[in-house]
Amino acid sequence: MSDSPVTTLSPDDSWAMLRANEFGRLAFHLADEVHITPINYAIDAQDRIVVRTAEGSKLLGLTMNADVAFEIDEFDDEEARSVVVRGRARTLDGHEADETEQLPLRPWVDTVKLNVVAITVDELTGRRFSLTRPWLHLRPHEV
Repeated sequence: MSDSPVTTLSPDDSWAMLRANEFGRLAFHLADEVHITPINYAIDAQDRIVVRTAEGSKLLGLTMNADVAFEIDEFDDEEARSVVVRGRARTLDGHEADETEQLPLRPWVDTVKLNVVAITVDELTGRRFSLTRPWLHLRPHEV
């Protein structure tokens, strides 16, 4: 590891992190505003981020403007890792939507989500941050 507290994850490490997780945040445009929402996802065989969504503002925003950003992160006491994707969203239907049934895409909320959206990755960046977290050393000692 370098002396810098911030290092770049390789594309392979960034993809591995995306594949190992299932929860992230999707940023999208809706009219003149940018929205961000937590979302469950899976990675398909074409290396697309696949999500399911119900009718509503998220689907409307993705339909009106396909440009999106997606982010996941994880951390422990020693380091934090973040992967950011920029890409284009497209609603899948027919055979393409049916193919996603085999993905480990598990909604956390038991609501009907009939719309399948795939995000084609245009740009992928990953970072690792070494944490100093001095406040951990300032905890009172138990006697």
